[in-house]
Amino acid sequence: MTDAAELSARLITELTEAGDLTPDWRGPLGKVARHRFIPDTVWVEDGDRLLPVDRADDETAWLELCYANDFVVTQVDDGVPAGPGQVGREISSSASRPDVVARMLAALQVEPGMSVLEIGTGTGWNAALLAERLGADTVTSVEVDPVVADRARRVLWEAGYQVTVAAGDGVLGYPACAPFDRVIATVAADRVPRAWAEQTRPGGRVLVPWATDFHNGALVSFVVSRDGSMRGRIVGNVAFMRLRDQRGKRASLDRDVRDVAGSRRSFTGLHPYDVLGEYNASLAIGLKVPHCKLIVTHDDGGAYTVWLVDPWSGSWASVEHQADAEKFPVRQSGDRDLWREVEDAYRWWDGLDRPAADRWGLTVTGEGQYVWLDTEDHRIDR
Repeated sequence: MTDAAELSARLITELTEAGDLTPDWRGPLGKVARHRFIPDTVWVEDGDRLLPVDRADDETAWLELCYANDFVVTQVDDGVPAGPGQVGREISSSASRPDVVARMLAALQVEPGMSVLEIGTGTGWNAALLAERLGADTVTSVEVDPVVADRARRVLWEAGYQVTVAAGDGVLGYPACAPFDRVIATVAADRVPRAWAEQTRPGGRVLVPWATDFHNGALVSFVVSRDGSMRGRIVGNVAFMRLRDQRGKRASLDRDVRDVAGSRRSFTGLHPYDVLGEYNASLAIGLKVPHCKLIVTHDDGGAYTVWLVDPWSGSWASVEHQADAEKFPVRQSGDRDLWREVEDAYRWWDGLDRPAADRWGLTVTGEGQYVWLDTEDHRIDR
């Protein structure tokens, strides 16, 4: 059996060669063993099911999951697996991909002596990496799930990192230890909480995975101003689960797609990949099309169907892709023409000369938040 040290060294080499791991974080990553923070039971995806992998049953498979450059599902269905035999349906907590962790820590631009607030403790591995470099007394972490928080606190302390781990709503931050030099969220937010800016020193940074209903994958690095507002640009592509109070409604084809026979039919010349496979287009579409969830189903032979679902209104649309087709069948149902909205948003982005993600920014004030392109003169209220 390959041991944990060998697997860890292999992972560090992989991250270094890919350019994801900076010299400042190579040492902490080598000292903080990831498998010590991963629960003995994790889950792997099997179609629409999440199947358990127990360390006691197959430690080799479990260790490989711990040190793969991939996320590890550490909790399903908010801690109560929905299926028999611990089979899960929905991922509710996970250990982030190591390359994402490394890139986010680099983007945080932290220095020894700085105080950090982490939103979303999870396994505690990220907090341990921060504590290894900065000192445990400078790191505070908030976890919404009290069971997850208790486990992370115990594992951190057993590993020698007496990090402050609080069970509570991360939306509120942690005023008892404020102000902080840095805030890092390991959960995604659509509406970035004002408290995170209020608890950060002027000139400090707040790093947030920002998401829309359509697009999950924008890392925003904010700088906090003296007036308590914060302004930042998109600096990376990361995808995280939402803050629990911002989950909204989950889309389900079985529940939300109704009256297929009576749906409105048409064709589109816009290739579905241009919508969901082009990162910059998907980001822009998410700014213009609210309450639109994306689901992709795959058929035999490489065909697939793109589903757009609004679980709030009951509207839905589908686009069927076939290889080498020039036009694609569209079905729409409900009060909204979701595919038309997506096409309009795509053309809007195209008309702006297809801006890349790093041209977009976000500002959060006491009155709310807004998106801008290049400068705040080109403002898009959401």
